[in-house]
Amino acid sequence: MRKLFIYCFGIVLFLGSCEDKKKATETETEIEGKAETKKEVEVEAEKKDSISYPEITNENVVSFLTEYGNKNPETKVLISSRFGDIEIELYKDTPLHRANFIYLVKHHYFDETFFHRVVPNFIIQAGNSDLVSTQKKRATLGKEYLLPAEIIPGRVHEYGTVSGAKEYRENPDNRTAPYEFFIFLGPKASTTHLNGKYTIFGKVTKGMDVVEQISKVKADDGDWPLNNIYITAKVLE
Repeated sequence: MRKLFIYCFGIVLFLGSCEDKKKATETETEIEGKAETKKEVEVEAEKKDSISYPEITNENVVSFLTEYGNKNPETKVLISSRFGDIEIELYKDTPLHRANFIYLVKHHYFDETFFHRVVPNFIIQAGNSDLVSTQKKRATLGKEYLLPAEIIPGRVHEYGTVSGAKEYRENPDNRTAPYEFFIFLGPKASTTHLNGKYTIFGKVTKGMDVVEQISKVKADDGDWPLNNIYITAKVLE
């Protein structure tokens, strides 16, 4: 009788052990499944960002950015540097500039570019660098296109406004150079040559203390910081 009890008890332990192993295996499979699903989502997101788009030219810039803007309605972007973060809100009533900025951010154009011009109590300008990679990006995205001006009557440069840099040569229509932007610090008295000439397409909503710090770094005679200020950019929403 005692031997029978021990035998039965052993069977119970064995079956219980098998059940535990089965549950453990099911749990591991479930976790692996979730991990694979997360990875698939990330891969799909990367694929979406890496969709092959045509080179932007002056001939297709309006149609391309209009369509892209309709499919990518985001208006908030984060610019990061070693000095801290700057949050920017893009205006919906300058749709081509908004779409262009979102397009460049999503294609990582601004990553490894600099705040390359700093003028205390005036502006800081970003989107350029002396790296070969920046010129390669421009050649791929569109090396010669300009953005049609979207100058809103009555909108003036104020503390924290974000504007597109301008191509001076043969540019009577005040078209914007697409890869560079500047943040205005003031004073308003210095905006006479800016208002009505440069498209204001956004404003800083957080991080003007960072803008102030950057504006005061040491620069050469061409306003280029002596130590490069690298930036990265990402879409917030």
